[in-house]
Amino acid sequence: MPPVTAGVKARSRRGGGRPTIADVASKAGVGAITVSRALREPERVSPRLRRQIMAVVDELGYVPDRNARALASARADVIGVLVPSLTNNVFADVVRGIYEGLDQNHLQVQIGNTHYSQEAEEELLQTFLSQRPSALIVSGIDQSPAATALLERADCPVVQIMETGPDPVDMMIGFSHYEGGRAATRHLIEAGYRRVAFIGARMDPRSERRLAGYRAAMEEAGLFDERLVTTTVRPSSVTTGSELFREALAKAPALDAAFCNNDDMALGALFECHRQGRAVPSEIGIAGFNDLEMMQIAYPSLTSLRTYRYEMGRRAIAMALEAIAGRRPAEPVVDLGFELIVRESTRR
Repeated sequence: MPPVTAGVKARSRRGGGRPTIADVASKAGVGAITVSRALREPERVSPRLRRQIMAVVDELGYVPDRNARALASARADVIGVLVPSLTNNVFADVVRGIYEGLDQNHLQVQIGNTHYSQEAEEELLQTFLSQRPSALIVSGIDQSPAATALLERADCPVVQIMETGPDPVDMMIGFSHYEGGRAATRHLIEAGYRRVAFIGARMDPRSERRLAGYRAAMEEAGLFDERLVTTTVRPSSVTTGSELFREALAKAPALDAAFCNNDDMALGALFECHRQGRAVPSEIGIAGFNDLEMMQIAYPSLTSLRTYRYEMGRRAIAMALEAIAGRRPAEPVVDLGFELIVRESTRR
């Protein structure tokens, strides 16, 4: 056995191995089942006994063996969550709702970032499912055939979030992006604008449905013109919104409003209007999508379609926990809807 390096105190380990749940139980003067319950379902153990057990856990440096527990129960104490972005505030709100919805539950969240890639989503699903999670929460309804097959064969509850559709894999919670795009565009038309542009970035399937809703509203009013649509596959940002709005004006100088497929783009369009000396809302109206905090404090304040992202995360984890407990929801598809928040940018 190599000598311990000078100045570094070696931790004493029973039998040269990691402490076991039996070690904790023996030192705490309780049974192993009580220790397991205190760690997994603390609400079922008295506060005094829980403190006694946790003191021993800390003293011994005991770490539960999740792999052993998974083998024993045939299920890992993990809920896998797949989102397309960890920097986008929209998904940050959803993830916050998921974590806070777990509260004191013993289950843990494992997050995978798909980066808007179907191939990455397939790989992450294979990895997550190999670990036998207790449930899966996945973003969107546009999985590839391979990913859909993986979800359909998953031996655990699955909740699709961010959108609703006619064919859920298992459970679903979200709203209609098509109807959201249609509602925002109709608002601009009803406010008196006639040359309403669509400004969109990245153009994932959800953005494409917002564009379809925009087109439907414009066609219903007899106002659709292909030259009013300006999109890019680049990621959305305030800078991209400003650049695309400038392109839109070059293609259609007479445009008098813009529906932007998210709030970053709407803020960029507003900055470009300021830069060019175009008055908002009298000359140009602007509406965004999601209603992030910046829409309220912009000048002028920006109209946006509010989506209930935090609530979506909380409700999704609640649905997953109920299904894990064997209580299937009466309504497997939940439409949270949306709310159009009208502000100064469209009040002519």
